[in-house]
Amino acid sequence: MELIKETAVELGKKIKCHEVSVKEAVEACFKQIEQREKSLNCYVSIQKEEALKNAEVIQKGIDCGKLTGALAGVPVAIKDNLCIKGMETTCSSKILQGFYPAYTATAVENLIKEGAIVIGKTNMDEFAMGSTTETSYYGATKNPWNEEHVPGGSSGGSCAAVAAEECFFSLGSDTGGSIRQPSSFCGVTGLKPTYGTVSRYGLIAYASSLDQIGPIGKDVTDCATILEMIASYDRKDSTSIKRNAYDFTSALVDDVKGMKVGIPKDYFANGLEDEVREKVLNVAKELEKKGAVIEEFELSLIDYAIPAYYVIACAEASSNLARFDGVKYGYRAKEFEGLHEMYKKTRSEGFGSEVKRRIMLGSFALSSGYYDAYYLKALKTKALIKEAFDKAFAKYDIILAPAAPTTAPKLSESLVDPIKMYLGDIYTVSVNLAGLPAVCLPCGIDKKGLPIGVQMIGNCFHEHTIIRAAYSFEQTKTFYQEKELKGGIGHAV
Repeated sequence: MELIKETAVELGKKIKCHEVSVKEAVEACFKQIEQREKSLNCYVSIQKEEALKNAEVIQKGIDCGKLTGALAGVPVAIKDNLCIKGMETTCSSKILQGFYPAYTATAVENLIKEGAIVIGKTNMDEFAMGSTTETSYYGATKNPWNEEHVPGGSSGGSCAAVAAEECFFSLGSDTGGSIRQPSSFCGVTGLKPTYGTVSRYGLIAYASSLDQIGPIGKDVTDCATILEMIASYDRKDSTSIKRNAYDFTSALVDDVKGMKVGIPKDYFANGLEDEVREKVLNVAKELEKKGAVIEEFELSLIDYAIPAYYVIACAEASSNLARFDGVKYGYRAKEFEGLHEMYKKTRSEGFGSEVKRRIMLGSFALSSGYYDAYYLKALKTKALIKEAFDKAFAKYDIILAPAAPTTAPKLSESLVDPIKMYLGDIYTVSVNLAGLPAVCLPCGIDKKGLPIGVQMIGNCFHEHTIIRAAYSFEQTKTFYQEKELKGGIGHAV
């Protein structure tokens, strides 16, 4: 097998057995980047020299037995809203140009300690606000399956880089589906952990009560292994939770016998493409063949998830983004008179239109006279959504759902109608509002040759359950057989 096609875990094994050197692995990534990056635009910055230097150091650590982790020597790409000391971090925004953090995000630091090699920062929707990776100041990322389509967002660069084999795995952040939706569009596997499982220290916040860092890999094994490494209790993050165990790879078992799987009728109503419905329900059939118990139920409150999410997310964003004013770091307007005009011009020139829209929405929702009518009501709705999931998980082990109502739309289609773009998050935002874990993995390919993803949602701290279910379905090889039959990535049918 060509080296670049290996999963992160398989590559780690080969490096450990000295079948492949760390340098060869890094060079394989950069060779692929040279071939595909010009047209795809997955990265905003690449550090080739630094990565090759680190490869030598990591190789010595592996050779002497100091580095024994499963991903030692494996190249990784990091979303551009995760800080890395001395490496420009911009959130794909003009306003953060020239910002070099003095610290590294805990999740990234955990990977580096295990010997993973950072090769670059991936493109994203500006400040993670968007579902297509088209709002980036550095231009849109293209979907590796068909470059006329979007990769999804906001972690579109991270997912596209894995799909295009420009890295072996990546890290993304998920505020309302920003790992799961692009994973679905790009035919890769992405996992959003329970809120508080992975430290948010070093993640530039969009909506603090919803943001969560998670892994993106080529399969479920990759994601479970990465999560095991990045998850940790962190005193530097006040929302970090100390868990009893972080052994997620023990859930990689092909056994769903007796597992109760709930299918919410609300998720399969109008608005869902027929091909997506068919492929997702086929996953239920495959799990049923393996002994799982499938049952339909009413989840309710789905109609309220989108408005509640956007009120809360925009309100928190308006507060979090107030710090970007041109005073301490990043971009500053060149011509201005006085401090007030400097703030106004810097923010006006530095932020893109989607970010401005969400800041204004959030400021309005928090303003005097509207706080009770919008923000407080959204918080009450959030509590009701969590309650609805609690009732569901009293009966079911996992909830099976689509990750998105359609496959990847064409470039520019979603930007014309922001409301339509927001509604595309209908199956993912509830998970963030309730703080639940969820995994998205590929389950089929549509007539246009674009991948379809299935979402498996678990109860809080039940990552093991969704990993086991996802791994069991993956063993059917349904997606991989279809991919081979239809010509694979980059070949529209």
